[in-house]
Amino acid sequence: MKTVAIVDYGMGNLRSVSQAVQHVARGLPWQVVVSSEPRQVREADRLVLPGQGAMPDCMRELARSGLRQVVLDAVAAGKPLFGVCVGMQMLLEHSEEGPTDGLGLFGGSVRRFTPGAMLQADGSRYKVPHMGWNAVRQVAHDGSVHALWRDIPDGAAFYFVHSFYAAPSDPSSIAGQTEYGVTFASAIARGTIFATQFHPEKSAAAGLALYRNFLAWNP
Repeated sequence: MKTVAIVDYGMGNLRSVSQAVQHVARGLPWQVVVSSEPRQVREADRLVLPGQGAMPDCMRELARSGLRQVVLDAVAAGKPLFGVCVGMQMLLEHSEEGPTDGLGLFGGSVRRFTPGAMLQADGSRYKVPHMGWNAVRQVAHDGSVHALWRDIPDGAAFYFVHSFYAAPSDPSSIAGQTEYGVTFASAIARGTIFATQFHPEKSAAAGLALYRNFLAWNP
């Protein structure tokens, strides 16, 4: 039996994430645990790193919990990791929120939406935070999209709640894009890491398919 650990550092939407992952793991050789124990997280075969709230708070609590280095070590060891919402933002080098430093697993920064510069066709301003359903365009590299998009239609809608967005420095790390006043990276991927700005656990069938694909993924 393999283990996927939902990393509990006190800031994630743990119940919804764990319920979604448990749902897709039924009948499969996966044990799903929600853990704040560094040793248990370190021994897991895959990690899900959720996050909600302010990135400076998330980074502080991740370090305080003793799980920051555990996450970095897991990635270095080649274990698959799925970042969600602020859990995605924390993977970058730096955020304008705070400002604060991230884990530096992806080059680039996290930027604030600027409503004054974001006008809709009728002249009204986009609301911030970006909240609700929006389409995600899958981005192909070398002729194909990422394996985690398997059986998910291009342009499928996912659920977002955020005021900041990721701006990776390497375009090849962008796995999905969304339009909301600006075009931003709504999914990023590199090596054994896949992460989304949206919440798969709140995104109905398409979100569950992403988690199911994550469990089946062999990067």
